[in-house]
Amino acid sequence: QVQLVESGGRLVQTGDSLRLSCAISGPLGSVDTLGWFRQTSGQDRDFVAAISNAGTTRIRGTVKGRFTISKDNTTNTVHLQMANLKPEDTGKYYCAASNTGLSGVSRLYDYWGQGTQVTVSS
Repeated sequence: QVQLVESGGRLVQTGDSLRLSCAISGPLGSVDTLGWFRQTSGQDRDFVAAISNAGTTRIRGTVKGRFTISKDNTTNTVHLQMANLKPEDTGKYYCAASNTGLSGVSRLYDYWGQGTQVTVSS
């Protein structure tokens, strides 16, 4: 099975930058898209960013200009670079992989990591 492990989450202050990483392993032949979601309150995981095998990216409107998603093909890792963090960015961030095309819909993702906590203090 495809496995994803997130890392990099920690307590930061408003305005700080932080990079999250997701290490990917297993049979990746069917994976088309890698994405990041976050759980801020309740049970829903909200879309943050995604990148396809072709390199096309999709970014949540509220974080566009501050967050960047990228892939490091040499280490099989996907990153989420976050800048100018705000308290409303606080949440548990999950890495996910989808066998379908680029999407911001959580139910279209087939594999999920365990999440990493990001807390932004004011």
